[in-house]
Parts: sequence; C-alpha cells; structure tokens
Amino acid sequence: MIKYLLILFLCAIVSVQGQQAMSTISKNQDSSYDIQDSVMVKTRDGAMISAIVVKKKGEKGPLPVVFQFTIYVRDTGRDLQSLKNTADKGYIGVIAYARGKRLSPNDINPYEFEATDTYDVIDWISKQKWCNGSVGMYGGSYNGFSQWAACKTMHPALKTIVPYVANRPGMGLPMENNIFINPNYEWAFYVGNNKYLDNETGNDRQRFRSMMFTWWDKGGAYNKMDSIDGTPNRWFQQWITHPDFDDYWQKMAPYKDDFKQITIPVLAFDGYYNDSQNSSLYYLKELQKYSPSTPFYLIIGPYGHFGTQQGGEKEVNEYKVDDVALFDINKITYEWFDHILKNGPKPSVLKDKINYEVMGANEWRSASSFEKMNNEVLKFYLSHQKKGSTYFLDSKTSNKNTFLSQIVDFKDRKLSGNSDYYPSPIEKNELDKSSGFIFTSNPVEKPTIVNGSFLGGLHVSINKKDVDLGVTLYELTPEGKYFHLSYYIGRASYAKDITKRNLLKPGDKAWIEFTNSHFVSKKLQKGSRLVVKIDVNKNPFSQLNYGTGKEVSTETIKDASIPLQIKWYNDSYVEIPVLNE
Repeated sequence: MIKYLLILFLCAIVSVQGQQAMSTISKNQDSSYDIQDSVMVKTRDGAMISAIVVKKKGEKGPLPVVFQFTIYVRDTGRDLQSLKNTADKGYIGVIAYARGKRLSPNDINPYEFEATDTYDVIDWISKQKWCNGSVGMYGGSYNGFSQWAACKTMHPALKTIVPYVANRPGMGLPMENNIFINPNYEWAFYVGNNKYLDNETGNDRQRFRSMMFTWWDKGGAYNKMDSIDGTPNRWFQQWITHPDFDDYWQKMAPYKDDFKQITIPVLAFDGYYNDSQNSSLYYLKELQKYSPSTPFYLIIGPYGHFGTQQGGEKEVNEYKVDDVALFDINKITYEWFDHILKNGPKPSVLKDKINYEVMGANEWRSASSFEKMNNEVLKFYLSHQKKGSTYFLDSKTSNKNTFLSQIVDFKDRKLSGNSDYYPSPIEKNELDKSSGFIFTSNPVEKPTIVNGSFLGGLHVSINKKDVDLGVTLYELTPEGKYFHLSYYIGRASYAKDITKRNLLKPGDKAWIEFTNSHFVSKKLQKGSRLVVKIDVNKNPFSQLNYGTGKEVSTETIKDASIPLQIKWYNDSYVEIPVLNE
C-alpha cells in the first residue's frame, strides 16, 4: 500500500465531464423535488459513473452537498428516499454508484476503483452551480469504505465523512488477519451479477452452504470453490491471489502515510459485534497515529453490522441490549453535517472522541482516546496448572519451558476447531471442549469494566511451517453463563508483517504477537471470571491452512498426511484493558 501512486493522483490532470439527462422516475416523482435521475459522470480514465441528484424545488443559490457512493443499487426505493431526506434538511443530495452499476456500461470490480472514482465525482459535484463548494459523505458498510477511499487523495471540496461500520478491503474482509473468510464468496455474486443487486442469488443460502460443506468434506483446494459451485467467481479468484496485504489492497484506501494528509473532521459509528469491526476501527487508529491533530469522534455500542446502521437493535445474537444503547443515527448524522457544513452546534451526544455504551451498566461513557479508555491492564499467563475442568489463567509469570500439547488431524472432518469463536449466540451455557484449551481466572473481587481490545503473545512450536490460530475472550458470570467479549483469528506467518509471509521453522519456538482483536466494553459482575480459549482454526467457515508452506489456497487434504503437532508454551499471555473506579 505504500506505493499507492499518491503523487501521481495529486499531479494528474483529471478530465471529468458531467452529462445530465433530465428525466423522471414517474412512480417516485414528487412535485416538491427536482430529481435528476440519469446523471453520468465521466472519470479520468473514461469510465462512466451513474448518479442521482435531488434538491428541493425553489431552492435559490448554491448549497452544501451530502454525497453517498455505493455498490448497492436501490435507486427507486431506499436510495431516492434518502436523497429526499437530505434535501428536506437543506442540502443537495447526491448518490453515485460504483462503476459498472446501474447505468454505467463498465465492468463491475468491487473496491478497485473507488479511490479515484470518488475523487472524480466529488470534483464534478464541486463544479456544479448548485454546490457551494462543500461536500460531506455518509453511509455504512461499503458506503463507509468508499468514504475512506475518497480520502486516499483529498479533494479540497470534501469537508467531512461520516462512515458507519466501514469496510477495509483486505483487512476484515474478504480476509481477516490474512485468513480468507467465506461469506464474501456469495457477496461477490450479489453485487456483481447485474447492474442492480442479484437478490435471488444473494438469498440462496442453501446453495452456498452446500458448496462450503462439500469443499470441507471432500478436502479440495480452496481455489476450487467455484468449481464445486459450478459457476466461475472471478472476483473470488482475484482476491485469493493476494493473501499478502499487498499493493492490490493498499491502493484501495488510505495506508500509512496517506493518513497524514487527512485533516477533515470524522464521525464514525461501529458495533462491538460488527463482523468487520477491526477494519473499521483500523482507519481511526491509523488516523490518530499519523494525523493526531485531526478531530475524529466514534460512537460505538453493542450492535452488529446491520444494527449499527439503524442506530442499534434491541437484540443482537440473542442478547438483549441495554435500553440506553439505542440511538437515532440519522438525527446525529445530520446534526454533524449542520455542525461542519453550516457552522451549527456539535451534536450533544459527542462528549469526547470515543463515546461508548458499557454493556451491563446501561450507561454511556466517553474518553479522549482509545488509550485513555482504561486505567489498568490485566496480564494473564496461560499456565499448565489445572483448575477444575480447565486450566488456570494465572496473573503470575508462568514457566516458559512447560507447554500444553495439541494434535490436529486435518484429515478428520468430523472434528472441527475454533468453530465457536464467532459470537452467536453472545451468551451460552457452555464452551466446546473437544478442541483447544480453556483457561479460567480467579473471580474478580469487584465490578470491573473490560474496555477496549485485548492483545497478547502466543509462544508456540509446530512441526509444520504455518498455522492459523484463534483466541477468544469470555466472561464467565456467577450464574455460570459464558458471555462472549472478543476474539482474534490470524495466520501465524503474517503475525510480524501482514504484507509479507514469514514461514515458521518446524520444531522452533516462535512468538506470535497479536493486537488486532475486537473492541468491547462490558461491566463484569463481582465474582465473574475471565476465560480465554485458544485453538487451531480448522472449520468450514474459512480457509484451511494445512501448514505445508505452499500457497494456502492450493493446499488439499492430500497435504494432511501428517497431523499438526502444536506446543502451546505456558509463558504465552493475554493483556486485557480494564477501567477500575
């Protein structure tokens, strides 16, 4: 990503032409609005971007513009309504669709051109007589990613972004810590099969579950997944040829020094149980690192990917959230736009940079930075001492020469590993003890808030060249319930550098340090215990790493003749940030 051609983008002479065809979507026409539904914007490389512009009839003079850029085409329904809502609030509403979508004649290639296409559309917007020179962006998921992509090279007209659960391609999806995750396989068809959305294919869960479990049962190569499905998936094939976080991914959105030139204020929304949370928070943490004076704010609570975009949900993964956790995301978003684009007051909910709901406490709290959320770090070692049916999560240094041994037979498809790392349900009666090891702490002596992202170091040795690992953090309540707090999955060979694979040496000890776990805030009851489960990632829901050192997507069950032998040394540890009062 370092080689993003940023200088080229800044120096290039961009020719952007807007062609507007005034037409009417008759069934949605409203006499209160001026709707331009067939706008086409030509990009610097000749691609055509389809867009819709909505403004209130009778508006005089230029106004600030609220802009969305998406791959999800719902033009006559939700999209048009959101543009009318924008116009009702005193802005010009513009939505543009990724190249290849709606009226665009180009090929559909998710993620790949957003960094330049968003810039070119903003440039076009800024030159229209109805624009006062100020543009703000908002939206969730892919729309969140496209806002950060627009910041790859900053256009002077872009004044603020409001990303909800923003994706970061190559980090969270379609791979997490360099392990490819299966759900994006069918998503590619959903957004790529036609100019709109292929709902029939996207909703065919049985088709893709059958494909996934057939691959798992037969032990075929991961890159042959579409052969099992019977339909070529060129997007999937493109992605899996980039297991490194290389230039392919890096050029899609800001990376390292790119963040230095981002000086506009940012308001972000996220959820503790958002699948791609680590990619969404990556942007903010990198912004804080490279551009510390840039004002940013985060609102985060017990929400999933879709729930966050709706202002929360009463129940997530069978867990009933605190009453105070729900909020009006649309109201806060436009209060923010009024604040930045119209010099209005800052939204009252933004008490500080990080605004978070504490699960179990039914209250909101704030902090000036991620680091200021906690005032203590609990360090626990994964000891070899047995305590009841599990091992002891020990606060004292453990022996670096002792270890727990695990054998993983990749030929055995009846026994999976790390299959319960995903937080659904969030609260469960017991953990799967058929694979991996479980460590339990002493009871906490007073109520304590787990606040932030846990990290750690795993000291391991294996008889192979690579392994995928999982670490999951729980609260064990006094009532005997396991409450899912956070998790990490990652490929050992990328622990030191996500951009370059460094294979392990069979038989040698290796430190696998991890930091990219999921962020959470949860009040632990007095008497609760912290529980850590470690395991080898072996299940049908992601790529399967057999450890040969070959490209993982080409490995098959034929590479599983020798079982994996892993030693988990007892000086391995986790560090859990907490707030004590």
